[in-house]
Amino acid sequence: MRVISGRAKGFKLKMVPGDKTRPIMDRIKENMFNLLGPHAVPGTTWLDLFAGTGQVGIEALSRGASEVVFLDTERAAIQTIHDNLTHTRLTDGATVKRVDAFAYLRAGKFRPFDYIFVAPPQYRNIWKKVLQTLDKDPARFLNQTGIVIVQVDPKEYEELNFDGIGLQDSRTYGNTMLCFYERSGE
Repeated sequence: MRVISGRAKGFKLKMVPGDKTRPIMDRIKENMFNLLGPHAVPGTTWLDLFAGTGQVGIEALSRGASEVVFLDTERAAIQTIHDNLTHTRLTDGATVKRVDAFAYLRAGKFRPFDYIFVAPPQYRNIWKKVLQTLDKDPARFLNQTGIVIVQVDPKEYEELNFDGIGLQDSRTYGNTMLCFYERSGE
């Protein structure tokens, strides 16, 4: 597990001890950022829900994102994110919070994000609940051109219909699926 591109390119990242997290594989992370495009990240704001190691948000910071908020409830994950940010020297623009993702979203004490990355524990339908929450008031969570990226096992995926957000693209890489949702026309 490493940073693929940008200021911290090549830096290796620590794993969260234990088996409670499922980090995204480097090749899938690289494909995800390639799909977004080389000019899509600089100056953007990110929310990394269920951040685990923090590697997606760290990749965004390395590529020039201006701000990333990392959320996780596990103490070991929070410590790992802090360690990885320090090791990569990407602490500027990073905010790490040990808080439940849904409590954070309900509180709404933030400006809308350009990107929200969702990679919750598998097989609990948490990804669906996050999308349902975001769909209730997408302008509260996402900028006009904002994108929600969901990492899910293809076996867990099901097509869902929303009013405020819509599926724009999906890609499957073995047992990992990335789904890209955007705000629907208003």
